[in-house]
Amino acid sequence: MPDNQNNQNNQYAYYTKIAWAIYSLITIIFIIVLVLFVAQDNEERFFYSLMPAAAAYVFRPMNKPFSKLIFKFTGLSHPADEK
Repeated sequence: MPDNQNNQNNQYAYYTKIAWAIYSLITIIFIIVLVLFVAQDNEERFFYSLMPAAAAYVFRPMNKPFSKLIFKFTGLSHPADEK
């Protein structure tokens, strides 16, 4: 039983890293689109290169939304805290 629990914890950690990578890639793609296609001058390019990253950091999802999405797509739930 402990090996199965440890394996499930490792899989959950792996899927959490994948979710953060996807979140980061979406943010980077959003920045690129804003800088290349929306910005009209250097001041806007500078603003659009910094502000989406700052907003993505401030509004980053915490454990609960990621746990729900990981459970929805993989069936793995957040590991229980051992005391």
